[in-house]
Amino acid sequence: MSRLDDIDTLILSELAKDSSISVPKLSSKINVNTSVVYSRIHRLQSRGLIRRFTIEVNNAALGYTVKVLAGIKMDTKKRNHIIQELFNIEGVFEVAEVTGRFDILVTAYAKSLDSMHRMVSEKIGRIDGILSSESFIEMKSRQKSMPFMVPGGAT
Repeated sequence: MSRLDDIDTLILSELAKDSSISVPKLSSKINVNTSVVYSRIHRLQSRGLIRRFTIEVNNAALGYTVKVLAGIKMDTKKRNHIIQELFNIEGVFEVAEVTGRFDILVTAYAKSLDSMHRMVSEKIGRIDGILSSESFIEMKSRQKSMPFMVPGGAT
């Protein structure tokens, strides 16, 4: 697999910020011919560096104002059952198997602290094979685009 050059890196960086940007606008922004940008994007997709273009949903605007990260210790013999049961719970967004003091981290959304409490205590806590859990309510979050080592430090 060939290495990424500066143009590929700029394209990835700009698409990571806004995947809805039009190719002509992206071309203008990075000062590269439109046909080159089209072909580069196609090549990045073919190489698997761009898997898909997607949207970011505003969960709070939909009423999901509470986000929790739950660390779970489990009976590893029941891993598949536990993961399936977690995904059956409304509001569970992601289940990640991790290293450290927990076996999995669950990211979930709820419309209120009360509904989050019910989700964690009445649903997650009652899944057969879960040994213990610890919940972390998100107070505030900040994000940035993944850095792709843009040449010259441009962003």
